Amino acid sequence: MLQATARRLAAFSGPFRLLLISDSLMLLSLMVGRVATPWWVAHEGGAAHLALFAGGLALGSCLALPLLSPLGDRLDKKLLISAGLALMALEALLLASLAQAGFYRLHWVMALELLSVVAMAAIMPASFSIVAELLPPSQLTEGLGLQKSAQAIGRLLGPALGGAVLALAGTPAALWLHAVLLALAAALAWRVQTPALRPQVHARHWLRELRAGLAAKWKMPLERGWTTVSFLVMVFFGPAIGMLVPLKVQSLGLSGAWLGACEAGLSAGMLLGSLGGAIWLAERMGRFRASLTAILVEGLCMAVIGVSHQGLVIVLCFAVLGACIATVQLVGHTHRMLAIPQAYRSRLMAVNLMVMHIAGVLGPGLAGLGLLRLGVDRIYLLFGLGLFLVGLAYRWVPGYRDFLNLPHEQAEGWYARQHPQLFR
Repeated sequence: MLQATARRLAAFSGPFRLLLISDSLMLLSLMVGRVATPWWVAHEGGAAHLALFAGGLALGSCLALPLLSPLGDRLDKKLLISAGLALMALEALLLASLAQAGFYRLHWVMALELLSVVAMAAIMPASFSIVAELLPPSQLTEGLGLQKSAQAIGRLLGPALGGAVLALAGTPAALWLHAVLLALAAALAWRVQTPALRPQVHARHWLRELRAGLAAKWKMPLERGWTTVSFLVMVFFGPAIGMLVPLKVQSLGLSGAWLGACEAGLSAGMLLGSLGGAIWLAERMGRFRASLTAILVEGLCMAVIGVSHQGLVIVLCFAVLGACIATVQLVGHTHRMLAIPQAYRSRLMAVNLMVMHIAGVLGPGLAGLGLLRLGVDRIYLLFGLGLFLVGLAYRWVPGYRDFLNLPHEQAEGWYARQHPQLFR
C-alpha cells in the first residue's frame, strides 16, 4: 500500500505534496489540542464549563466564517492558511503558558481559543478549495482523496500522541506540543506556491460578494435542502464527537489516554475510508445509498456508545464513525467542489461551515441541558436515535439522489449550468 501511495504522489506537483504535509501537521496539532484543551476544561470546570466552552466557540465560528469567507476567493490562499496557522500557534503558546502556571479561568481560555476560531474561519474555506487551484480537473478527484488521507493521518496520530502526552506529562506538555506543531505547519504552508491572483479586496465589494454567496446557497433547492438536513444532523452529531467524549471517558473512570484512543479510533476510521474504503463502498452501492447508509450507521454507533461501558467497544464505535464520516465527505464533497464555479468555492464552503457551526452552538446547548437531568449515557443514546431519524430526510432533498449519482465529468460546473443567473 505504501508503494502504491508513493507512486500516486509522484504524479502530483511539488506544491501539492507540500500542502499535504502541511495539512497533516495541521490536523496532527489540532487533534492534540482537541484532546488537551477539553480535558483541561472538563477536569477544572466539569460538564457546565465544557458545554459553555463548546457552545461559545461554535457561536464564534458561525459569526466569523461568513464575514471572512470572501477572503478565500480574493486573496492568496497560501497567505491565508500560513498566517492563520501562525496566529493559532501564538494562541497555543499563550494557552500552554496559562496551563503551565496553573492558571485556569474559563473566560481567559475561551478568549484565547476565539483567536484560533477566527484563524480557522479564514483557513478552512481556503483549505477546502486550494486543491482546485493547485491541480488540473483531471487530478482533482484523486487529489481531494489524497488531501483527506493526509488529514486523516494527522487525525489518527494526533489523538494518540496527545493522549499519551496528557497521561504521561500532563496538560501543559500537551499544549506546548500543540503550539510547536502549529508553528511547523505554518512554516510549511508558507512555502506552497499558488497561482497568482489579482490583489483586489475592496470594501465596497465585500458585502456584495458575501450576499452573492449566501444567495446562491439559498436559491438552489438542492443546496438549500442539503444544507438544512445537514444542519439538523450536525445538531446531534457534533456533541457526540466533541464535548460528550471526555465526559463519557471520565464517567467510566478511564484516563486521558482513553480519550486519545477514542479520537484515534475516529481518525483511523477516517483514514480507512479516505484511502479507498469510501470509494469502494460507493462503487458497489452507488453514491447516494453509500452516503445515506453511512449517516444512518453513525446514529446507530452513537446509540451503542451510549449503552456500552467497555472502553474497547467504544473505541471501535468511534472507528466506524470515522469511516462513515469519510464516506459522507468524499462522496458529497468532491461532487460539490466540482459543481461550484471556482470564484464561489470559498464562499459556498464557508456558508456550509457556518451552518455547521450554528449547529455546533445548538448541539452542545441541548446536550448541556440534557445533562442536567440525564446522564451522558442517555444523552448519547437519544442523540444517536435523533441522528438516525433526521438522516432519513436526505431521501426527500430535491435532486440530491440524482446529483450524487452523476459521473464526476457531468458534475463539473453543474450548478452554473442549472442556475446560470446565480453565477454571473
